Amino acid sequence: MRKIFLVTILTLIFSSTVLAKKEFMDHNRLMNHGDGHYMDMDGGMVMGQNTDTLPGGCDKISAEKEITVHAGHKYSKKFPGTMFAFDKQEYQFEPCTKLTVHFINDDNVRHQWMMHGLPKYLYPKGMFHLEVTGPGKISGTLIFPPNDKTYLVHCDISQHMEKGMKAQLKIGKGSGDLPSIPGVSSYVIQDDYSDSIAEVVVKPVVDKKSQAAAKGNAATNGSAISGVMIIGLAAGLILAPFLVRRFKGMSIAEMISTIFEMLAQAIGLIVKLITGLIEIVSSKKSIELPKE
Repeated sequence: MRKIFLVTILTLIFSSTVLAKKEFMDHNRLMNHGDGHYMDMDGGMVMGQNTDTLPGGCDKISAEKEITVHAGHKYSKKFPGTMFAFDKQEYQFEPCTKLTVHFINDDNVRHQWMMHGLPKYLYPKGMFHLEVTGPGKISGTLIFPPNDKTYLVHCDISQHMEKGMKAQLKIGKGSGDLPSIPGVSSYVIQDDYSDSIAEVVVKPVVDKKSQAAAKGNAATNGSAISGVMIIGLAAGLILAPFLVRRFKGMSIAEMISTIFEMLAQAIGLIVKLITGLIEIVSSKKSIELPKE
């Protein structure tokens, strides 16, 4: 009986220790490490803060705004298949806006609110970064550049963005929607949550005449097919080293996304070349006929 009692007491003590929530902390006493980098010893960090320097092209601050951003597991419940999320997935502001972000972490793990692609002459590494370890709040300020652009906002902790913690921030009209933003844009690779995928095998029925015609077409097109195969093999051998370096360390999803991006760039280049040729041809002056 005594052993059961001791085991019960130890279990309750262990459970209360594990399940106890970390105390909420307001990180408002940060040490200045220069270049807009502030941090404390309790897991709070601000990187790339800018409160007064105007980006090139901004004559003045167009507006001063403040937002409060929550991050945590509970905000991912409305997006099936995700684990973490921000409470809002899209923001929009005018160019040259001075924005103060109050970032609140509602989980017992580390979360970030990070922007990339800002002007590097003003923001070290082109980044604005807020970070809190455990439940807490931290604030930081930046001034947006004048361009219409859509920025990715995400948590850079391993797998947090992949599990749903990302959003987009548009300056002015933005530059379009980013892919795979929960509740905003479609996923690059759509997850499938079905229990099973039925495999359907269809066996074509071909009569003798069709078979004869197919053999004839194969004979006449054999040389063309072999030529295409040779060209394809040669191109593959030439491009193989480049592709191996490009896809090294990527997951299958990242490889597929990169291939689509490369195809889009190739198509854009072809369209640009065709458009340029058309402009050259159309710009030539027509030859005037001799006058009678």
